[in-house]
Amino acid sequence: MKTLKAGMMGLSIAAAGLLAFTGIDTGTIKGRVTPADGATRAWALSSTDTLRADIQAGSFEITNARPGTYRIIIEAKPPYKNTAKDNVRVADGQPTDVGEIKLSQ
Repeated sequence: MKTLKAGMMGLSIAAAGLLAFTGIDTGTIKGRVTPADGATRAWALSSTDTLRADIQAGSFEITNARPGTYRIIIEAKPPYKNTAKDNVRVADGQPTDVGEIKLSQ
């Protein structure tokens, strides 16, 4: 009987330990750049993360973004200037669309 109780207790502790850890659902940040051939990369900066994605055909999608607030920086090609967009919020497991970002010369 003692062995059964000890086994059940051990199984209960193991199950509680496995359920205590939950994965973080990461989100995505996507958008478009105008003109489409005016930039090379998009960066997402937060207090804990630095993420990047290449811009292809004027679009980008930054993956694995943890929930939080980001600054998006578009790395432009000359004669265009780098552009930033602040306070982009990413929710748990949700896509965030920043819309169109226009580059200036």
